[in-house]
Amino acid sequence: MSVPGKMHSFFVPGISLIGVGACHGIPHYVHTYHITKPLIVTDKGIVNTGILKIITDILDGDNIPYSIYDKTVPNPTDENVTEGVAQYKADGCDGLISIGGGSSHDCCKGIGILLSNGGAIYQYEGVDKVNHMLPHYIAINTTAGTASELTRFCVITDKERHVKMSIVDWFLTPNVAVNDPVLMVGMPPSLTAATGMDALTHAIEAYVSTNTTPMTDACAEQSIRLVAKYLRKAVANGKDMEAREGMAYAQYLAGMAFNNAGLGYVHAMAHQLGGFYSLPHGECNAILLPHVESFNLISRLDRFVRIAQMMGECTDGLSERAAAELAISAIKTLSKDVGIPTTITELAARYVKAIDPRDIPAMVGHAQKDTCAATNPRTMSLEIISQLYKDVF
Repeated sequence: MSVPGKMHSFFVPGISLIGVGACHGIPHYVHTYHITKPLIVTDKGIVNTGILKIITDILDGDNIPYSIYDKTVPNPTDENVTEGVAQYKADGCDGLISIGGGSSHDCCKGIGILLSNGGAIYQYEGVDKVNHMLPHYIAINTTAGTASELTRFCVITDKERHVKMSIVDWFLTPNVAVNDPVLMVGMPPSLTAATGMDALTHAIEAYVSTNTTPMTDACAEQSIRLVAKYLRKAVANGKDMEAREGMAYAQYLAGMAFNNAGLGYVHAMAHQLGGFYSLPHGECNAILLPHVESFNLISRLDRFVRIAQMMGECTDGLSERAAAELAISAIKTLSKDVGIPTTITELAARYVKAIDPRDIPAMVGHAQKDTCAATNPRTMSLEIISQLYKDVF
């Protein structure tokens, strides 16, 4: 819990457009911020699904020129950032638009950092190391999970060190965040599940962090309820617009929560799995979540009781400990229902990736230094982190 009397900040974009048709409001804000030629940062998946064309048609309809950088990879790299900066300068751009999930938004933020601050991206790893505001920036979200379109977080993979660098600074908050459920309809069930569990992880880690406030609690609680209500429906039928919109709000609220309360060791450990093996972030979070929170349980029993209740579990007549443990079983049940693997080995096999338990000591060291670990509710030794990795492998 937060310390009484301590001042807290609350970071969100200045403007948020949410709901069916929200993307049609983009040209207004391009003009409002006097952007004459934005660099659009996205990935090949967004291009292939036709989502990029939806946005470029809207821009074309308002005679707004643009340049497109579509080489962003999952777990975007320092090379992506460098390439994007070069293209922005070469094409005479004066603003940024990101389209996609966390990878595109993170890549775009990295590009923005170097455009305004110079140097190399690794120099900004950590908290509050960015000195100048990014170019005006509109983030268009196409997944219901990462909330990167609204946060001050940026995660970039250092290819040489095999490390996912966490960069946290309020300067990274986009000017405009756009969440249009229409852009999310085409997400396949597996991606819907992974991003949805990512949102749940954000909400739960924020809810049990050491830096909560009444505002972050309100966001996290409503997010947990919405994920429990709508994620299964969105996975079962991607065209269910009520479920899609429900998950859009769920992930946004979770983003508001963790953007201000912080996260924990689920993310600190998941970042290393992404950095070492390029495994998808949402599924790594989902696999780690019940294991890490089982360890955290005794530090926040009352909050885990409420998580269980918000996820639909009946806690009547149970001891506080027994009721709290229902939160862990509820997480596992939801994860299983939406098709998340139970181990990293199973996940890696799906993506034809080779994992090596001998990497665990290095990942443990990086996880303990990860920015997200700072607000975990229970202190973790190197031995505990190592055991948790072994448990999920």
